[in-house]
Amino acid sequence: MAKSMPLENERRREGSGELMPLAVVESPRLYRQIADQLRHLIDQHEFPVGSRLLPERELAEKLGVSRPSVREALIALEVEGRVRIRMGSGVYVVDPAQAAAQAAGAGFPVEGPFEVLAARRLVEGAVAADAAGQAAPAQLAGLAGILDQMEQPGLPAELLIALDRAFHVEIAAMLGNTVLVRCVGELFDQRMSPYFRQLAQYFENEDSWRSAAREHRAIHAALATGDREAARAAMCAHLQASQERFSQSFGDTDLKRAGERQRRPRPIK
Repeated sequence: MAKSMPLENERRREGSGELMPLAVVESPRLYRQIADQLRHLIDQHEFPVGSRLLPERELAEKLGVSRPSVREALIALEVEGRVRIRMGSGVYVVDPAQAAAQAAGAGFPVEGPFEVLAARRLVEGAVAADAAGQAAPAQLAGLAGILDQMEQPGLPAELLIALDRAFHVEIAAMLGNTVLVRCVGELFDQRMSPYFRQLAQYFENEDSWRSAAREHRAIHAALATGDREAARAAMCAHLQASQERFSQSFGDTDLKRAGERQRRPRPIK
């Protein structure tokens, strides 16, 4: 919500002597608000070094938010060096000296991974629909070649990610619009941040890449038939599945979907 600034931060309307009130526009991301609360509790020694935070499910209930939002906050705190996530065990507070060393270069990304994936689903779903009516045989063959490479066994994660990016950008290139190519590429590149890489290390593996390959094949098949709605649906299903893979629990049960309605977090009591 916008907050009115003090009088000294006002400026005069052009052409008059009247003061024009300015307002600070605030749009805090939900996961950042959650991380701020947890960091404050750690700094106040509510969670001392070595202690285990409340389970992800319990934190979500107390804050009145979705579990994926809590997960984004925990990943952000791990990138800062404030906590260590142990899959199947819990999230533990680490030494403040270690946290200070890591926090200097960490910082928050503007958007969380689930927000990025939701945006990609909307943008790339529309791109795939239009591409279905415009894809040339040579472009479809090139896309199939990328998929053949991705399905080779034993590829390192860095190469798989590069091929994944090439697949999505190539679909945008079918429209002949460089703005869309850049948009799709830049959205994809947000997964290269330390924040997203930290999340990926818990949930990306051979099985997840095999699932992604099957989803990519479904997209290619829909593009090849020229069916706009099938192409849109296949792309949206792929990106929704990606979001769900990243929404798996760190260890406790009763997972809620990432699309659950998010609310401003309540203070933890």
